[in-house]
Amino acid sequence: MRNILISAYLLLTALSVIAKPLPFCLDAGQTVKISSCPNEAPIVKTALGILEHDLNSVLANEVKYVQTGGNIIIGTFNKDLKKYFAKGEIKLLNNSKEGFILKVLPSGKLLIAGSDSHGTAYGLLELSRLIGVSPWEWWADATPRKINHFQLPAGYKDYQAPSVEYRGIFINDEDWGLMPWSSMTMEPNNKRGVIGPKTTEKIFELLLRLRANTYWPPMHECSEPFFLTPGNREVAERYGIYIGGSHCEPMASSTAVEWGRRGVGEYDYVNNSNNVLRFWEERVKDVAGQEIIYTLGMRGVHDGAMNGAKTVDEQKAVLSKVFSDQRNLLSRYVNKDVEKVPQVFIPYKEVLDVYNAGLDVPEDVTLMWCDDNYGYIRHFPTEKERRRKGGNGIYYHVSYWGRPHDYLWLGTFSPYLLHQQMNEAYNRGIQKMWILNVGDIKPAEYQIEIFMDMAWDMESVCQKGVQSHMKDFLAREFGIANAERLLPVMNQHYHLAFIRKPEFLGNTRCEEYGPGSGKWYVVSDLPWSDEYISARIKNYQSLSDEVEQINSNIASERIDTYFQLVKYPVQAAAEMNKKMLYGQLARHGKTAWDNSRQAFDSIVALTGIYNRGIDNNGKWNGIMDFKPREQPVFAPLKPCETYSEPVLRTGKTIEARYHKGDNTPEHFGLGISGHAIEIPKGKSAIYDIPASERDSIAIILNFFPNHPINENDGLKFAISLNSSTPYILDYSTKGRSEEWKDNILNGRAAKTVVFPASNDSGNKLRITAITDGIILDHIEILQ
Repeated sequence: MRNILISAYLLLTALSVIAKPLPFCLDAGQTVKISSCPNEAPIVKTALGILEHDLNSVLANEVKYVQTGGNIIIGTFNKDLKKYFAKGEIKLLNNSKEGFILKVLPSGKLLIAGSDSHGTAYGLLELSRLIGVSPWEWWADATPRKINHFQLPAGYKDYQAPSVEYRGIFINDEDWGLMPWSSMTMEPNNKRGVIGPKTTEKIFELLLRLRANTYWPPMHECSEPFFLTPGNREVAERYGIYIGGSHCEPMASSTAVEWGRRGVGEYDYVNNSNNVLRFWEERVKDVAGQEIIYTLGMRGVHDGAMNGAKTVDEQKAVLSKVFSDQRNLLSRYVNKDVEKVPQVFIPYKEVLDVYNAGLDVPEDVTLMWCDDNYGYIRHFPTEKERRRKGGNGIYYHVSYWGRPHDYLWLGTFSPYLLHQQMNEAYNRGIQKMWILNVGDIKPAEYQIEIFMDMAWDMESVCQKGVQSHMKDFLAREFGIANAERLLPVMNQHYHLAFIRKPEFLGNTRCEEYGPGSGKWYVVSDLPWSDEYISARIKNYQSLSDEVEQINSNIASERIDTYFQLVKYPVQAAAEMNKKMLYGQLARHGKTAWDNSRQAFDSIVALTGIYNRGIDNNGKWNGIMDFKPREQPVFAPLKPCETYSEPVLRTGKTIEARYHKGDNTPEHFGLGISGHAIEIPKGKSAIYDIPASERDSIAIILNFFPNHPINENDGLKFAISLNSSTPYILDYSTKGRSEEWKDNILNGRAAKTVVFPASNDSGNKLRITAITDGIILDHIEILQ
C-alpha cells in the first residue's frame, strides 16, 4: 500500500512539473528545429533564410526544417494553427492585414503566426530583433553581438500589426551615391548606371527588417530602369515588395528613361495619346501578375508639367481622360474589378492646382499628399477626403534636389520635425500609404528607421517620443553607456543643422534662372554676428571632440557602424561649418584663410575613410560624395583681398521668456529654440516682456515654417500687448515664393510687430491661435 501511495505521489509530482508552462530557450551551438508548411509564400521562405543567417551569426545555431516537433512553429494563420490560439487571438489575426503573433506555448515552443504571408515574415524577423540583430546589420555593418543563451519567459505573447498599410522608400537623386556604388562596387558592370539584383536584394532585405513593404525604384536618367534590369523583378517577388512609382512615373513605367526607348513621338496625351497609351499598355501586360501599386495620372517626361495642355482646365480634361484609359488597362490585364487593384494619384506641384480646380479622382484611388520637399506637409485631408474608400497617403522627403537649395549630403534632417509632421498627418487621416524619399539610404539611416517605426506602430512611437526612440536606437547599436553620451550629441547635431543645414551655409541657391539669378551661385555672408559664428564653431568643435572620445569605447565589431551613423555625419557637419564660417570671418580679415582650407581638407579625408572603410574593406566605395551636383557651397573657398562688413540684422535682440500657455503643448527638440510651442485653435500663449525706455517696442515672432492645416484658412493669429487692440496676422506662404524660400533656408517664418512702449514691469504678450496649425518657435525683442 505504501509503495502504491509513493508511486501515486511521484506521478502527481511529475504531472505538475509537466503542466508548468516553460520558457522558450535557445542555447549557443544547438540545432534549432523549425516546423513550417512547405507551401508557404516566397516572402516567408525569404524571411526564414534571413532568420537562419541571424541565428547562426548570434548563437552559432544550425537550422533544421521539420514537419512536426520543432522548437519553433511558424505559419500563416490557418485551421491547423487555430488549436494554439484563444478566440480573442484568432479575432486579432482575422481582422488584421500583415499582423503577427509571437507566443511561447506551455511546452516551451515558440509559435510565430502571421495573419498573411507578410505578417508571418515580419514575425520571423521580430525574433531576429529579439536576439539582438539590428535592421542595419548589412547596411551599416552592424555586426550582431554573439550570445550564449536567449530566452523568452513562459507565457510570453506579442501581437503586432501595421498602423499604415503601405510603407516604403523612394530611392531618388541616386546620381552621386547608390548608382555609382552599385554599378562599380556592389556588382561591377560594364555599363554604368545599372542598379542590379544584388543591390536590390539588399535594399529589400532592409525593407523586410524595417517591416516595410513598398519600393519606388530610382528613376533618374543616369540609372537603368528597374523593370529593364534583369533579375530585379524576381527579387521583388521573393521579398513580397510592392513596386510603385513617383508622381511622374505612371503605370509602372520609368518614363524619364523608358520613353526614349519604348515611346514613339512626343510624350503628349493631347496630340499623341495612342502611342502614350500603347507605352503604358506594354508595361501593364508585362507586370500584370506582380504586386504593383499603380500610379495614375500624367506629368511631363521627368519632373515637369504635362505637354499639350497649358491651362488648368485643359490639364483637368486631359487627366480625366487619362484616368479612364489607365483604369481600362488595369481592368483588362490585372483584375476585372479595377477597385481591387492598388492605385494612387499624387497631386504634386502644379497637379495640386488641377486637383483643387475640381479634378474628379475615382473613389477607390489613394490620394497621396506631399510635403514641400523640406518636410512641411502642404495639404492635410479634408473630411470628404478622409472618407474616401481609397484613403490617403503621404510622399515625404528627408533628402531633396531642387530649389531653394539641395540637401543631398549628410542626412541632417530633424527627426523632431519628421515626428511632428507625420504624427499630424496620421491623426488627420493619412494612414493608407507612407513613402519616404531617402536619397541613397545612407546617411539617412535613423530618419528611415523612425519613419518606418511610426508607420508600423504609431501609438508606441508617439508614447515613447523621439528622445527615447533615438536613445534606444543608439543603445542597440553601441550599448547603453555610449548611448547616454551620444544622445545629447545627436540632439545638438540635429538642432544646429535645423538652424542652418550644412548645405545651406553658402547663402547660395540652386536652379534659380532669369535676370540676376547668377548672384545665387556666389558664396556670400550669412547675417550672423561674429559672436554667434564663434559660438557655433565652438559648439560643433565640442560635438566633434566628444564623438572622437566616445570612439575609443566602441566595440571593434561596430567601429564601421559608428563611423557611418555618428562620426562621419557629425564631424563632416562640423568641418563644413568651420570651412564656411571661418571663410566668412576671413573675408573680413578676422581670421586666417588656412582655417577654412584645413576644414575642407578634413571633409575630403573623412569622405575618403567612408568610401575606403575601416574594417569593411572598401565595401562602400563610391557611396559617399561630399559635393553632390558640384554646388558652389561644397568647393574650397577662394581667398579674397577685398574686405567688407557683413550684412547683419540691425539691433540686438533678447529672447522673451515663455510665461504660460492655455493648453499649449511644448515640443522638445523642435525648431530653432528646441522647444517650439503648438497653440491650439482658440487658445493662447503668454510671454513676459521686459519694460522699455523707448517710444516703441519691436517684437519678432518666429514661427515654425509649416503650412496651413486647412489651406483656405491660412495660419492666422492675434497678438496683443497688455490691453492693446490685437493685431491679426497670417504667416502662411504661397507656392515657391521668395518668402517661402527664405523661411526654408532660415528654418523659421518671422513676423515683426511694433507696439507702443510700456514702462510697466509686468508686460504680458498674448498670442492667440485663430486657425489650426499655429506653432510658435520663439520670440525676440529688438533692443
